Amino acid sequence: MNYIKTTLLAAIIGLMPIVPANAQSDKVLKEKNPEFFKTEEARRIGDQLLIWQRNTGGWPKNVDMVTPLSNQQREVIIKDKRVTDDSTIDNGATTMQMNFLARLYQQTKDEHYREAFKKGVNYILDGQYENGGWPQFWPTQRDYQVQITYNDDAIVNILTMMRDILNGKEQYAGLSDEKLNAQIEKSFKKGIECILNTQIKVDDTLTVWCQQHDRKTLYPTYARAYELPSYCSMESAAIVRFLMSLPHPDERVRRSINSAMAWFEKNKITGYRLVKIGKKGEPGADTRLVPDPKAGPLWARFYDLLNCQPFVCDRDGMPRKHLSDIGPERRNGYSWYNDRPATLYEKYEKWKNKWEKSKK
Repeated sequence: MNYIKTTLLAAIIGLMPIVPANAQSDKVLKEKNPEFFKTEEARRIGDQLLIWQRNTGGWPKNVDMVTPLSNQQREVIIKDKRVTDDSTIDNGATTMQMNFLARLYQQTKDEHYREAFKKGVNYILDGQYENGGWPQFWPTQRDYQVQITYNDDAIVNILTMMRDILNGKEQYAGLSDEKLNAQIEKSFKKGIECILNTQIKVDDTLTVWCQQHDRKTLYPTYARAYELPSYCSMESAAIVRFLMSLPHPDERVRRSINSAMAWFEKNKITGYRLVKIGKKGEPGADTRLVPDPKAGPLWARFYDLLNCQPFVCDRDGMPRKHLSDIGPERRNGYSWYNDRPATLYEKYEKWKNKWEKSKK
């Protein structure tokens, strides 16, 4: 009986720390105001991030790391630091915590935060494939987690942070050194090479990217059941925005950007507006595409690789044409349409004018 009670208690305590992340907790971890990082609250959160950091150097995802921990929760999380299968760059994990600690270090100069940041850098360096890509999880992986992932801007987040470290951005001052910078620069260049090599090519025409690419062949590949090999507009828009930030784009980078923007223009959806009805998870909630001649352009998240037609998908893995063809759980629980590429056009015109003129 005592054994059963002890086991149940351990199970209950073990579940306590796994509080799902919410918009508010993520917002705090994305805070940029230097004044906030001078507060005791910022230090309290930073100290919790140190507890949540795995021995791998990475962090798990979708967990509220901001709400104060009880002593029991703290003990369980510390015991879990040796876990190797939940360190990830998915959903902003690891880079989000590293950026918080970087800003906190600038205001406190506490070496604990600096060391945790450097441990995160080493985790990222260790996870990179020789071809320059990163998987979603490492060191322990399963199923699609081994593939190169652009999903939710995972690799773009890494490369953006690397770029800013190498450029000496104030946020990262004193967090790296000459030796580590050399490693970061090498990794950064490999990451750019991976982006260029995974851009989907049809005959001689470059297009955009998939969410996941095979770690060996670099071809588009599967992730979750409803994430099929495809042209992916949302993640591709983030990649293009990042490429346009490079200070000295060579011919390959310029071709990559120009080709992706041409694809966005060719495959935009006009005359429709995305409407969300009610609150997600509540009765009557729905997501619909409704006709609206005044609406701005939209892009489907996914376009099939054969005919470049928009599709949606349920957990059965079968692509379908209309949102109404899939169940409410996936219809309302995933971003099937987006306007991200539209935010690139103005920036692209300025970029193109600058670099087209520089070639003449």
